[in-house]
Amino acid sequence: MTELTKEKLREIQLLRLNELLLREKQRGGFYGSLPERLSRLKELSSLPFTTPAMLSEHGNRMLLLSQSEILRIISGETSGTAGKPKRIFYTRRDLLHTVELFTAGIGEMAGAGNRVLIDMPFSGPHGLGELIEEAVQRTGAAPIRGLCGHSWQERMEQVRKEQPDCIIAFPVPLLGLARFYEHCCGRHSFPIHHALISGDACPSGVTECLAEEFSMSLFPHYGSREMALGGAISCPAHEGMHLRENHVLAEIVDEEGHVLPDGQEGELVITTLDMEAMPLIRYRTGDRTRFLPEPCPCGGVTRRLDRVSRMDRNSREMEELDSLLFRRRDLIDCRAAWNGEKISAELRTLGGIFREESSSSRWDLTFSRCLPEDIPFYAGKRKILHKESIKRGADDERDTYRGCHRTDSVP
Repeated sequence: MTELTKEKLREIQLLRLNELLLREKQRGGFYGSLPERLSRLKELSSLPFTTPAMLSEHGNRMLLLSQSEILRIISGETSGTAGKPKRIFYTRRDLLHTVELFTAGIGEMAGAGNRVLIDMPFSGPHGLGELIEEAVQRTGAAPIRGLCGHSWQERMEQVRKEQPDCIIAFPVPLLGLARFYEHCCGRHSFPIHHALISGDACPSGVTECLAEEFSMSLFPHYGSREMALGGAISCPAHEGMHLRENHVLAEIVDEEGHVLPDGQEGELVITTLDMEAMPLIRYRTGDRTRFLPEPCPCGGVTRRLDRVSRMDRNSREMEELDSLLFRRRDLIDCRAAWNGEKISAELRTLGGIFREESSSSRWDLTFSRCLPEDIPFYAGKRKILHKESIKRGADDERDTYRGCHRTDSVP
């Protein structure tokens, strides 16, 4: 087998980019006006951007295949998108590539003899949880379907009974689960020491607590529906996330859209080179990150993303709030809402604290005891809610959870 070099990888990317441009030209669809080939990868920056609003409005025109060839559709609103919901289409081949990335990433922390708890949504055939489950099986490890949307007590009992040694989970609920478990079962009793964290932002305060309090080895993953859920994943060196560059051509741009050099932060822009159903060209993700300029200690040649965060103000505020508040070692859960004047945050703790305090001119904090029957506040990505939303009960939160990951499977 020929060793992969940066030069060879760039050749593959240019070849696949030109194959994509030719497909688009022959189809005469949304990208039909673009040139059918480029002579260098640097020429990609001359092409126009695709925005989330374009994807919502013209998504069907971006589809390169007939509906009969589509295996799965993900639809739903996402942050930064107004109007029509985005609909992303996948073929069996697209999903197979996602499973292959998941397998490679999970294989860095799990294999034969390991038990992996999948604390992610299971939404039906070809859903996120189901794809992860298939990837876990390919590593030789035993998958365990988690209890997303269930109470802290039920989740804790599942861990106590199953004794998994690895987990795939959202970062904040994982920290809450580990703390609740040790509160009920004793210090240093949490059995999980390897975690692939994904599905939401990974605030530094949260990841530091997971590593310090539970000696947890963390493998952050970055993905989005636009890149078939899998995009970049950490290696055992734990220095950034290796990008799936044989399928995704990525750029970092500034506010004016100029491409930035490695090491400088900006917006992540992706071109999905090898998507069969719905490839995107220069899609602005609304996510902020940078390419790490130094070589990875693992010896890999693919580019690595640094920590990724959303660029919209709501997400930035939520990430900042989580990073600060979860440094309290008794905090299990937190949700925030905008009350018209400042952010009000409701904190559930292990202690008997029942008081309100204002920590700053920006936030009002309310404390209450976390009860075993409580359900985690957030069912998917964490965000600051409107004042009315914070009044929802557990049933509404379960419905929200399902809605965040709505999936249509096509027979």
